[in-house]
Formats: sequence, C-alpha cells, structure tokens
Amino acid sequence: MAYTSELEARIVKKVMRAIAEYQLVEDGDRIMVGLSGGKDSWTLMQILDVMRRRAPIRFSLVAATVDSGYEGYREDLIAATCRERGWEHRHYRTSIGATIEDKLEDGETPCSLCARFRRGVLYRVAGELGATKIALGHHADDFIETLLLNLFFEGSLKAMPARLVSDNGEHVVIRPLVYVGESEARQYCKERGLPIVSCCCPACGDLGLKRQRVKRLVAEFEIEHPEIKSSMLKALGNVAPRHLLDTRLNPPAALRARVAAEVPEP
Repeated sequence: MAYTSELEARIVKKVMRAIAEYQLVEDGDRIMVGLSGGKDSWTLMQILDVMRRRAPIRFSLVAATVDSGYEGYREDLIAATCRERGWEHRHYRTSIGATIEDKLEDGETPCSLCARFRRGVLYRVAGELGATKIALGHHADDFIETLLLNLFFEGSLKAMPARLVSDNGEHVVIRPLVYVGESEARQYCKERGLPIVSCCCPACGDLGLKRQRVKRLVAEFEIEHPEIKSSMLKALGNVAPRHLLDTRLNPPAALRARVAAEVPEP
C-alpha cells in the first residue's frame, strides 16, 4: 500500500518516531481519537488510519466528537466524512458552552476551562468505549507555544507530554503529532479533502490574543533562524534540572553537599 503523497509519507515517519520514542501505541490498543473537526484532529485520525492498515501490530480506532453545544456546529459534516471513510464515530452533545460563563474565574480563558470540561467528557467516554488510549491532535507548534505561554505569562517552565497517564491511573493520553508542524497538518487536510469544522465558540476569536502573539514572535524569529522550532522542540527533551532554580529539583541541602564535594580543601 503506497502513501498518497510525499507529505503523507513524511508525516507518517514523524508519527512513527513519536510512537517509538514514547511508546504511544501497543498491540491490541483501542485508540479513541478526540475528533473536533479541526485540521489537527483530522490529520491525526487520517494518519493513524493509514498506519493501522500498514502496521505490524493490531490496533483499532474510534473517533469521538465532543460537541460543546454551540449553534452552527457541523457535527453532521464530521459524521458524514467518517462514514465515507469507514471510520467508527461517536458524537456526544454537551452543554459545556452554556456553563462556561458561570464557571469562569478571574484571569481564566474560556478555552482553558472548555478544554478541562472536554477532557473530562473524553475520559468518561473512553471508559464507555473500552478505549485503552485517548489520542489528541496537538502538534509541534502547540508544544512550543504552550512552553512560551507558560514561561511568559504563568511563571512555569512546562509544555505538555507526548504521553500522559491521568491522575487516577485509569487513562492514557497520547499526542502522536508531537513532531508534526501545524503547516503540515493544514496542507495534509487540504490534500486529503478533509473538511475543516469550526467549534463555533463566540470567544474563539479572543482565545488567543496571547497565543497569537507568541505565534507571531516565533514566526519572526524563524525568518532569521529557520531551525528555531526544531531547536525549541529538542530543548523540551533536553532538560538540565541542575541548571534551574526549582528547589524541588535542587534542594538546598543537597546542593550544599554537592558544592562541598566539588570544592577542594584549601
């Protein structure tokens, strides 16, 4: 079975790398893909299906669409596309959109709260469907931008993991597109004729004033330094804890003992 294009082959290679490095997919897995209808989740679903047909191990896919309840959301288009391609698909309509305003705390963005609500629904649905993994469509640009957003605005040095076990240990969240760029996902959706569906949230335009600024900042740096994204992504896997200021990583007592051992007697 040949790939449909050089782009598809390149994306598959990157996803295979992520799967191998982080042990994202195992024999017998039933993977539930969070399919919102955006370019990232469509790319993830299509690529995993391509790989499923070629992989030496067996795993199955089911797409789960969490509908936040906003008027105009084209779940019907998502469902029709899944039927056309022979993909198992489940739709879950919720009232997330209607409850966000009441629950929103000062300084919190609607999207961060919405993401938490949707994740809770996905956890519940994964249990109902017998899914062993929950696959989300975060790509390389998401990892980089999240790192910078936390650094600039939250005072924390973190991004997101490629593989995450939930706090209760019942669910495993995987992000196979960690090495795939946003532009690649956009181009791939266009190439494969996958319809981009908006979530229809009225706050999405504001969602990301900060994220859009970070995106522009990286794009500006990229003009002079084309490899900057690759370098930042590499940095996320090349952490030097001893060179940070977190006393949880470098307890003062241990630090003093280490310094004493390294400094020779006068």
